Amino acid sequence: VQLQASGGGLVQPGGSLRLSCAASGFSLKYYAIGWFRQVPGKEREWVSCISSSDGSTSYTDSVKGRFTITRDNTMNTAALRMNSLKPEDTAVYYCAARSMGCYGRAGGYDYWGQGTQVTVSS
Repeated sequence: VQLQASGGGLVQPGGSLRLSCAASGFSLKYYAIGWFRQVPGKEREWVSCISSSDGSTSYTDSVKGRFTITRDNTMNTAALRMNSLKPEDTAVYYCAARSMGCYGRAGGYDYWGQGTQVTVSS
């Protein structure tokens, strides 16, 4: 059972990135998928979630209108499209899967990816 996050990198302010989350060993379609981010010295912060039941989405206020979470159950993947990136978006981003509905705290998730670094800087 594994989740793998990818797609991070260095981007200028105002730029875009698309993060991917690929599952192996289990079917993502039965899980809510969350994205979190973490900077050194701070707690892991919930960013977004997409439910397994109806695909409903939710976002933390600081990324609303800029980030879009999607899922592709046929490919067993999820993605986080990030537009209009700001320096304060710099963090390691993690995807996670939860067998119940979306939840805004890291402790409630069953599986975690390894993280991908996003750096927003000129």
